[in-house]
Amino acid sequence: MIYNFNIGFLELRLIDIIDIFLVSLLLYNIYRLLRGSVAIRIFIGFLILYFFYLIVRASEMELLTNILGQFMGVGVLAVLILFQKEIRRFLLFLGKTNYIRDQKIFDVFSPFFSSQIKNKWTNLINILVDSSKLILDNKNGGLIVISKDSELKFYSESGEILNAKISRRLLLSIFNKKSPLHDGAVIIHGEKIIAARCILPVSENQNLPMSFGMRHRAAYAISEDTDALAIVISEEHNTISIFINGDINKNLTIVELRSHIVEYLESDYEKKS
Repeated sequence: MIYNFNIGFLELRLIDIIDIFLVSLLLYNIYRLLRGSVAIRIFIGFLILYFFYLIVRASEMELLTNILGQFMGVGVLAVLILFQKEIRRFLLFLGKTNYIRDQKIFDVFSPFFSSQIKNKWTNLINILVDSSKLILDNKNGGLIVISKDSELKFYSESGEILNAKISRRLLLSIFNKKSPLHDGAVIIHGEKIIAARCILPVSENQNLPMSFGMRHRAAYAISEDTDALAIVISEEHNTISIFINGDINKNLTIVELRSHIVEYLESDYEKKS
């Protein structure tokens, strides 16, 4: 049974309220994805034009309705062209949402596996933390991208494929200023360095701090477009920063760096308080 609500002359059904709520939720998430970019202005322009079209159609202005209707007919194609990057980000956002994990359905089994999972990542965490500290101490810079779910082939193929077992010496060699591989990003999956000197997209977000260089902007972009974690070691500012899901954590201590890496690698298995 569908219930009706009367608000003055307006009659609302329960399904209408659900419809309005879902559209509001969709628009809010689109706004979050576009916030801080030039695309938000184009999106607002489309919304204004669409609402104007609805008003014109309701007013039965046939000529203007036909003109705007033709524009709306090709609007989908225009949106795909203008917002291809944002649509990709939105689909990635949906694709990386794990509802089973979020509901903690398998948490009852965590006591049996948590220690094994921790041991699985211990070596990788130690190498990443120690290498980051040594790179910083040596006055070098670096960009390290860690991915749990994929090898990020689209990005790794832009660099030199290594498929080498990760080690402190290898990371220090790559990010030595005299190394031909130091310029660009290192992509790590599992306990392997998949590729070095990788070219990453650079974020155009206008809200990023002016002090951010190309490494920081590339790290921010990869954290927005994928579920990877990016570590930026800045020789210019003598700092370590982490980027994940578009969130920025600057000026980290070694203890804080370790904490963020542990949380990222073990997030699938550890229940957050």
